[in-house]
Amino acid sequence: MTTAYDVPASCLIEKLESLLKKNDILIPPYWKDYVKTGIHKELPPVSEDWWFTRGAAILRSIYLHGPIGTERLSSMYGGKQNRGSKPYRKVKGSGSIIRKILQQLEKAGYVESTKKGRKISPSGQSLIDNISFEIKNELKEKKE
Repeated sequence: MTTAYDVPASCLIEKLESLLKKNDILIPPYWKDYVKTGIHKELPPVSEDWWFTRGAAILRSIYLHGPIGTERLSSMYGGKQNRGSKPYRKVKGSGSIIRKILQQLEKAGYVESTKKGRKISPSGQSLIDNISFEIKNELKEKKE
């Protein structure tokens, strides 16, 4: 059985992103064009589809590291903040963005809530496993 561990992360996130966008599972809010993804960023994301990419990456993270909460996810999607002449320091990403995406994924049935955070639901696991199987077959065909 092929899982998310067996395929490259970039390929899996790309396929998940197109699926989430095509099926209207994630609906970006009106403010997505103006918001930064964390205090360490100076500008909003350049890509138009960054909301779907982040949603796919969060779904994969929950699959791999799961039960995981908003706090740990925001730490994973953080970065280093430029503080002028002082040394850089690690800061967290936007918890609001992550929370909204988790709520949408939970409403779609791919993620379920537990006491320790969110974990992947059986339908979410089968979705990621099926996409991983497709990617593995595509990579196998390219190799031959």
